[in-house]
Amino acid sequence: MISKREKIFNYVILTVLTLAVLFPVAWILGVALSPEVSGQLDLGHLRWSNFADAWEQAGFTQYLKSSVIITGTAVAVSTALAVLSGYAFGVLGVVGEKVLFPLLLFGIMIPLEAIIVPLYYDFQYWGLTDTYQGIVLAHVGTGVSFGAFWMRAAFRSVPSSIGESAQVDGAGTWTMLWRIYLPVVRPAVFTFILLNFMWTWNDYFLSLILVSDPAHQPLTLGLGAFSGRYLVHINLLAAAAVLISLPVVALYVFCQRQFIRGMLSGAVKG
Repeated sequence: MISKREKIFNYVILTVLTLAVLFPVAWILGVALSPEVSGQLDLGHLRWSNFADAWEQAGFTQYLKSSVIITGTAVAVSTALAVLSGYAFGVLGVVGEKVLFPLLLFGIMIPLEAIIVPLYYDFQYWGLTDTYQGIVLAHVGTGVSFGAFWMRAAFRSVPSSIGESAQVDGAGTWTMLWRIYLPVVRPAVFTFILLNFMWTWNDYFLSLILVSDPAHQPLTLGLGAFSGRYLVHINLLAAAAVLISLPVVALYVFCQRQFIRGMLSGAVKG
């Protein structure tokens, strides 16, 4: 049993951590609503038009289109590959799995900075720079290793007796995947979708190297260009940053229950 003193201590620690996390968020929101271009807080005269001004002056409409195309396609393809590879490694068993799976995990171990130069020249050779196909392929390639690892652990957390019972009843491989395993590991799938969406939507480094055409650049590069032109307008920069972060926050709020369940149960077994 936890003593009263321990409970109080735990609540104090959690309160301090919560305030430490929420304070920067509240501050950036206050700056985004401030009429002062210097970024000084002026909560008595909130200016909601800062968001519209930032969006219009930064020309975020085209950047938003690119972000939606890149993120939506990359997340969809990565999720499909993660589910299929996780199912293959975690349930079906793959010939040479003891070699193939560790090899696949090199995608997690090797930092992106170590491969970005040869990756750029390879993409340039194949004409994939400054294209949606190229940046989507790069995001899928960098995310598939973690996806396979994550979904393999999720599938292995499902009791093997469930799959064996389905096989006895005559269920095929695809039937077991769609009707038995996927409903059980749904929280892990939602968690991967949310994490992958966040990584792709917030990406700056890959896009900076592989996409120089403004017509194909995502919102993060648009914010970088905007900050270069309006460095003195701190309130508009803060408003632009808030606008870019809203999709990730909204997705998390919508999927938070599934996300928490997936984080708690997605990696029970390795």
